[in-house]
Amino acid sequence: MFHALLRGAGVRPFPKIAFMVAIVTAISVSSHHARAETPQPQASASTFASDRLSVEVIGSGPDVILIPGLASSREVWRPLATRLSATHRIHLVQLSGFAGQTWTHGDGPFVAPEVEELARYIRTAHLEHPAVIGHSLGGLSGLLLAQKHPELVGRLMSVDSLPFYSALFGPQVTADQARPFAERAAAGIFIADEAAFRAQQTQAAAGLARDPAMRAAMLEWSMTSDRRALAAALKDVMTTDARPGLAAMTTPVTALYASDADGGAPAAMAEGLWTREYATLPGVKLIRVDGSRHFIMADQPARFDALVDDFLK
Repeated sequence: MFHALLRGAGVRPFPKIAFMVAIVTAISVSSHHARAETPQPQASASTFASDRLSVEVIGSGPDVILIPGLASSREVWRPLATRLSATHRIHLVQLSGFAGQTWTHGDGPFVAPEVEELARYIRTAHLEHPAVIGHSLGGLSGLLLAQKHPELVGRLMSVDSLPFYSALFGPQVTADQARPFAERAAAGIFIADEAAFRAQQTQAAAGLARDPAMRAAMLEWSMTSDRRALAAALKDVMTTDARPGLAAMTTPVTALYASDADGGAPAAMAEGLWTREYATLPGVKLIRVDGSRHFIMADQPARFDALVDDFLK
């Protein structure tokens, strides 16, 4: 989706990483695919109300918070959440404005208020150092949460998420330099009519997942997201640089990243990018997942489950 949005706005990434630009946004799993297997919540976050996010709680045990990415539904985590709910209490976050959810904040900001609401939820629910797993934008949100509120987060797993997404344009790019491109990309979201937008998202989905069912699912969720929320989030993602706060972090971080020799990110390039961008984070555990595109949980589910289980030990 990100790749399609940039093209629509006339923004071009550097050629050598053009194939990676699609990873900046996470578009989501289809409700038609997931709802048939969706269990009823065993608990609810009824004491927490927010116009930035909602939370569904299932299971019991140590707390795990799951944050989806841009334009994603919480259903992207459903298979993992269902499995983990046998031994953990799972908090499935849904970000407002995405996948059919209401958005009431115009053109933003998006990320900073959302991070603060995540912190408020942890306090309101009286969670004790939960594990946080975030995909794409959700991973960036988890990273910022751990930087701004280190006392609230026990450990963090980021899934195919960079601390500064506009580093995809080159190692010297700054947030200020990325800002005009972010504005153009955000404006481009509103230019396309529904048919053109659907065509863009259909094309982009192929770069985000290998699995055909996941691609179809992404399309539905992106088409039901509020374009104002997409634009606000996109601008924030492209101009939020969490790298300056990495060196001072004390929260244990595991960062998964995808590599796919068949049309995705080559292993050497992906490894170089993630190693460079997380270089100042003490003790970070970088793990490459081969044979996968952006949605690692769908493209390599068995490998992903094993990595999550190891992370939660």
